Amino acid sequence: MAEDAAQPAEDFESALDRLEHIVKTLESGDLPLEKALDFFEEGVRLSRFCHARLEQAERRVEILLKNDDEGAGALAPVPFEADS
Repeated sequence: MAEDAAQPAEDFESALDRLEHIVKTLESGDLPLEKALDFFEEGVRLSRFCHARLEQAERRVEILLKNDDEGAGALAPVPFEADS
């Protein structure tokens, strides 16, 4: 497995930092095939972890923005517009 891959990411930010490092390393093209595959495998795991954490955060935001106009407790998703 890739170096530094033994420890799973503890939080979203550290997982994202590690994923960015992996992408830069893979993009350099200076790795032997087996090492590149190890990094790619770790990157896929980290990507899935980050995606799951983002989905959890999205659900929490939807709950916080719950629309309770008629006491129905319906969720009202609000589109997120990132600052450009």
